[in-house]
Amino acid sequence: MGWRSVIITQHAKLTYSMNMMIVQTRDGVNQIPIDDINLVLISTSQAVITSAFISKLAEKQSKVIFVDDKYQPISETVDYYPGSRNLAKLENQFRWDEKRKELLWTKIVTRKIQNQIAVLQNYKLDGEDIQEELDRIEINDSTNREALAARKYFMKMFGKDFIRRNSDVINAALDYGYAILLSAFDREIAVNGYLSYLGIHHHSQENQFNLGSDLMEPFRPIVDYWVKAHENISEFTPDIKFGLVELLSLEIKFNGRSTILSNAITVYVRDCLRFLSGEIDKVKIEMELIHEVPNDAINDNV
Repeated sequence: MGWRSVIITQHAKLTYSMNMMIVQTRDGVNQIPIDDINLVLISTSQAVITSAFISKLAEKQSKVIFVDDKYQPISETVDYYPGSRNLAKLENQFRWDEKRKELLWTKIVTRKIQNQIAVLQNYKLDGEDIQEELDRIEINDSTNREALAARKYFMKMFGKDFIRRNSDVINAALDYGYAILLSAFDREIAVNGYLSYLGIHHHSQENQFNLGSDLMEPFRPIVDYWVKAHENISEFTPDIKFGLVELLSLEIKFNGRSTILSNAITVYVRDCLRFLSGEIDKVKIEMELIHEVPNDAINDNV
């Protein structure tokens, strides 16, 4: 699998030839080895992309994401037949043990709130009442502390008048970053041979990425951290979008090793799926945003 994110922001023609992505723009022609590509974001309605190129990206299990007229991610390619998918894995997924799902969701929610507290501490914001919600978490988060903590957290991050679903620049940036993050999780789920429709907590019939929505939760605060650093933006510019996509290349410390975010997601998703399928009994999650949150490692085990 590749490592490079390619963002198309201007009129261009995207084609495939000799294992290369060919990008023709008014400024000239660029070539990128297709084996290097992890994600192609078509951030304009003025791009033309050939079916041959899309097919080749699908073979490499690379994503293509398209935006709408508001420049928000609206659609992405999903491979029909990942090479690792087989009937045994799918049957196993339908039979995942309820206790394991509940345990993993509890740990996911716990880790998400802990990471939110770490982000608040990084910005020298008080996270005491968020910690109080964390202390009240029960198995499977039956009292929905995750939602209560999130409401308080966003008000601390972006002001008492901040409403998560308003149509403003901050929310647009958050949604954009989350969409890119979700795409990375969906890709890893498919690569491992499982269906993203079947979540462990999210069960919306309208959401074909329920499992990705579940597993990505502890990583959302990374997007929040970046957006907070740019909260004075007045316009949702291409530079902001580029920065959010480049978060996938952010250096972090994961399970004691320095790596980039996309590689950490690969390890994390694989281990979560193995835990749910009964192949392992623990999932190790140790996260630290290098030079960006306090030096205390973010540790967890399932």
